Amino acid sequence: MKSRFDEVKSTQIAGALLQLAGGRMNYMKLIKLMYIIDREALKRWGHPLTGDEYYSLPHGPIVSRVYDLIADEPDLSAGQYWSEFIKTHDFELRLEKPTAAESLSPADDDLINEVFRRYGQLNQWQLRDLSHDFPEWRDPNDGRLPIPYADILRAVGRDQEAEKLAGELEDRNYFATILGARA
Repeated sequence: MKSRFDEVKSTQIAGALLQLAGGRMNYMKLIKLMYIIDREALKRWGHPLTGDEYYSLPHGPIVSRVYDLIADEPDLSAGQYWSEFIKTHDFELRLEKPTAAESLSPADDDLINEVFRRYGQLNQWQLRDLSHDFPEWRDPNDGRLPIPYADILRAVGRDQEAEKLAGELEDRNYFATILGARA
């Protein structure tokens, strides 16, 4: 799966979730909520919000680059925008200052708020258990397995157009990467 990660938009989504949670949240909970947001965006609009890559891990599906930002992976070329706003303290994320929301549309904001209202009261373990029920998640046996767009699209009921939409997303991401533009 060719993805086009949008660090600014991902940071603004994470910032919005952290604000809704009072400025702090377990990092696994945030990763699960962001995955659910992208999953729901794929269902509704046929495209994700973060542009991240998805993997099945033992604790469920993840948004991979967001996980890397949280873990502060040193080999990332990105991460400067994220680190201006969000800090990792052990297993908790803290919003250091409010993020701008210029990358988020009103529909994006509505989706973020809806997902938080629906799942925000669950802890990270409850979200992990819930995500294990997603049809696209497969047990990686202590490893990680990629989750292609088409698998998510089929899982959320877009069976007829899953391959076509997935192909369009990958083409868009490929050309955006080549042209150096935001997807």
